[in-house]
Formats: sequence, C-alpha cells, structure tokens
Amino acid sequence: MVIVSTCQAATAAVFRAVILGAPASGKGTVSSRIVQQFGVTHISSGDKLRYHVSVGTDLGKEVKRYIDSGSFVPDDTMISLISKEIESVRDQNWLLDGFPRTLAQAEQLQKLHPINLVLNLVVPTSVILDRVTKRWIHLSSGRVYNIGFNDPRVPGKDDVTGEALCQREDDKPEVVLKRLKDYATKTESVLRYYRDIGVLKEFHGNTTDEMWPAIKSCVAQYF
Repeated sequence: MVIVSTCQAATAAVFRAVILGAPASGKGTVSSRIVQQFGVTHISSGDKLRYHVSVGTDLGKEVKRYIDSGSFVPDDTMISLISKEIESVRDQNWLLDGFPRTLAQAEQLQKLHPINLVLNLVVPTSVILDRVTKRWIHLSSGRVYNIGFNDPRVPGKDDVTGEALCQREDDKPEVVLKRLKDYATKTESVLRYYRDIGVLKEFHGNTTDEMWPAIKSCVAQYF
C-alpha cells in the first residue's frame, strides 16, 4: 500500500518543484513521467554532473573524485551549477531532480528560485540494494533501465538511440550503502526544512508504479 501525505495546492502561476529520494529510489523514472504528462522542464543534477565528467570539462574533472567515491559535490559548486541551469529555462515550469541535498543548498535555492512543491520518494533500503544491481543507464541522456522492471526493448541497448547501456561506478553495492548512509544523514535537515515551510509531500512504496497514481494526482493540482 502506498502512503502519501495529503497534497493540496492553490492554483499556481508557475510550477517550481523538487523531487527527492535516496539513490535508486526511482527519481529518474518518476521525473520522466512528470515531464511527459505535464510538459515541464527536467533539470537533473546527476545528469548535468555526469555530462561534465564524460566530456572532461574543468567541472567534470573536479567532481569525478566525488562521484567515483560516492561522496557529495561541495555546496557552492552545486548551487552555482543548478542556478545557471534554472536561469537558462527562464519562465518555464521546471522540476529539479537530485537537488538540493543539504540544508545550505535548500535555503539558498529558496532565496534564489522559490519552489512550491517537494516530492519525496521513500523506498526501503533492501529494495534499493536489489534494484541497483539490475540498473543500467544510457550515459549521454541519463535514461535509466532496470532489468526485470523497466527493461530496454533490446537487451543492453538504449530504446531511443540503440547505443550501448552501461552500469555506473557509483552503483556498486558497497558504494550505494555509503551513499544511502550519507543521504540519510545530510538530507534529514532538508526534509525538516521543507516540511516546516509546508511544501513537502511524501510517497512510500516499493516501486514507481505503486507510487505513481498518487504522485500524478498531486502534481496535477498545480496545472
């Protein structure tokens, strides 16, 4: 059974949202469904960072050490990166995926670009660990596939481009366990902050399909 907090929204001129959840909780899949259903712009901090790493920019070289070890990128670097991405989409409706992850990031984001909804996905640790061993991605686009749940049409190939899929270094079980511990520790204050200002909505479940109807209903109230 999915547990979700009541989602009530006044008619909003714009949709400014954040999706949170532990690594492999389904943020990418839920984000893609929201983008397709409601036509919002998706800004994924992880995708942006991995892009910079893959093309070898100065930022990419700086953050590669953190990504490979499962650690977080410093607040100042992330705030600067995400703020520029938000400014580039101007007045479009947007959804932030994977940011903010610290209280400092959340507070600065609210000052620069106030948000009106935070979706928090809560998935059991045992489910996440099983999921990451079966997760494959298309690196350049960030599309995610899960064997046995969200399989690619052709094994090992991206549905859109036909290019080869790969597994991320930070999906190794020992790295994931460290990331889960770090995530829980660092985001506790973030969740409390968003709860206190009245924009946090939580969804509990084992799969995206379980949580999606409640998430869809919640987001629809903003359009």
